[in-house]
Amino acid sequence: MRPIDLSTVTWRKSSYSNADGGQCIEVADSLPTVVPVRDSKDPHGPALVFPAVAWASFVTAVKGGNWS
Repeated sequence: MRPIDLSTVTWRKSSYSNADGGQCIEVADSLPTVVPVRDSKDPHGPALVFPAVAWASFVTAVKGGNWS
């Protein structure tokens, strides 16, 4: 697997992030096949990259309360 260049993506914080910025994630949802996720407190740190289909399933499950 080749590295993905994330230097030009636009990151956005979760709409559930609190005002002081603690325990937040940021996602870059402009890539068609993958969704990079990073810790907003460490913007120069590593990002986890998920297949877009897997990320969509995760978001659907969280919105439906089907996680634990």
